[in-house]
Amino acid sequence: MPVIKHNIPEVQQYSLRKFSDHRGCFMESFPASWQEIFPPFVQDNFAVSQKDVLRGMHFQSPNPQAKLIWVSYGAIFDVAVDLRKGSSTFLEYVAFQLDDEDHNMLFIPEGFAHGYLVLSEKAHVHYKVSAPYQLEASCSFMYNDPDVGIKWPVDHPILSEKDAKAPTAQEALRLFS
Repeated sequence: MPVIKHNIPEVQQYSLRKFSDHRGCFMESFPASWQEIFPPFVQDNFAVSQKDVLRGMHFQSPNPQAKLIWVSYGAIFDVAVDLRKGSSTFLEYVAFQLDDEDHNMLFIPEGFAHGYLVLSEKAHVHYKVSAPYQLEASCSFMYNDPDVGIKWPVDHPILSEKDAKAPTAQEALRLFS
């Protein structure tokens, strides 16, 4: 499984092998051998969203989650932000397009916030997490925080009420650390 590295080396994009013919395609989405590469995952999640929906920027504190994300239908602009205090890449982000053509997977380790914007008319997003969701540990910060400077490819995303009212990253880290 080839790894595509970026400016934050802990966040890794994996290129999956896809077998295609006139009938369609086949992929292994998580073979047993990958259990040696990734942390143990305890839950699989699935979300369906429409174009311009932005989910994020989300993290858990305490009980942070590592995530392995892929798209089975559609396309998303996927973002991870380093929230590890003392890290040389603190509050820096990496962004990727994940879609149903390339079928790449994105691994985001613990200590990062995650968010994505739907680029296609609809997207089916799958992700494995290393810790169960806990409402009381659920945290977020504003998607357009100027201190983080994410360059989203949309001016007016569709947000949940929680995401629309989220604090800045620095405020969220003070509140939830």
